[in-house]
Amino acid sequence: MRPRRPAAPTPRPHPHDAAGPIDEGPAAPVRPPQDGRWTVPAALDRRPLDGAVRALSSVSWSDARRLIETGKVLVGSAVATSARRRVLSGELIEVRLHAPRPETVRRRKLEGELVVYADASVVVVNKPAGVSTIPYGDEDPAEQAATLDALVREVLARRDRLRGRAPLGVVQRLDKGTSGLLVFARTLAAKKHLAQQLRVRAMHRQYLAIAHGAVARGTCRSYLVEDRGDGLRGSAREGRREGQLAVTHVEPIEALRGPQEGAGAAAATLVACRLETGRTHQIRIHLAEAGHPLVGEAVYVRDYRGPKIPAPRLMLHAAELGFDHPADGRPMRFQAPPPPDFDEVLERLRERRPKDAT
Repeated sequence: MRPRRPAAPTPRPHPHDAAGPIDEGPAAPVRPPQDGRWTVPAALDRRPLDGAVRALSSVSWSDARRLIETGKVLVGSAVATSARRRVLSGELIEVRLHAPRPETVRRRKLEGELVVYADASVVVVNKPAGVSTIPYGDEDPAEQAATLDALVREVLARRDRLRGRAPLGVVQRLDKGTSGLLVFARTLAAKKHLAQQLRVRAMHRQYLAIAHGAVARGTCRSYLVEDRGDGLRGSAREGRREGQLAVTHVEPIEALRGPQEGAGAAAATLVACRLETGRTHQIRIHLAEAGHPLVGEAVYVRDYRGPKIPAPRLMLHAAELGFDHPADGRPMRFQAPPPPDFDEVLERLRERRPKDAT
């Protein structure tokens, strides 16, 4: 008889690949999570973080993953929230049971920079880019809780020690990718008063933008329609007065040649845009239709044939806001400098390539 071959050893899957966690040899008795600090030994080099936390702190697999997912585990000085992250020999792992969740940290930081001014009638907010002003109905509950109006309600409720949701009326909106100043009303009377100022064009709103090409001073005036004929919002054909009147006053501030440009025309221009009206996407549409789409534009750019300048988001910032206070009529004026991501793109475009560069 032919001798039977010995069976090949069964591979030991990592717990992420198995139906449930496996026991990797003798281990210390499982204990409840505790604060602690450990240096990763050579034996755990390049192991997934959950396995390292389990081995070092003697907690269960489920506790190790829960600690990581809720932001209680630091690798070095940074919170690590991926259980699959590979640790390296010599790295410091720390468990802090009372560390706030990463979302809580982000929200506290956001709230600290969020409210510029608040009283019984109005609240002026410096909106970060990447946050929707209001929910649109198709978001999941977590996304709805992270919209600007929800965050402002939370801040006001906590600050004024209110039960439930703080009353808040939407007066104006900014695109998700736009940063800067906007005002919410805190009473129905204030909302009506501010809405009337918008209608009669008495509210001051000035934006900073970085647009492609050499932008000239001028006023863009058109009637905006939902569909200009190609599926995009835009200006109605000349001579037709359908849609809503939109007026944007454009003032160039600085020509930006950028590191890739020679002595020719500007690669981009830093501009100030003052709104006389406030239609959806008004600045984006007017500058794009003039041949100067905003840097970072992803929608109104299909007709632009020049080189597109990369940016992390739409380079549009609501820098100035002014209105008469709805309670006593006193003039209110606010300014907010652009955030770091805007400044970084601006500084990059200000750089000049050395003449001898290849």
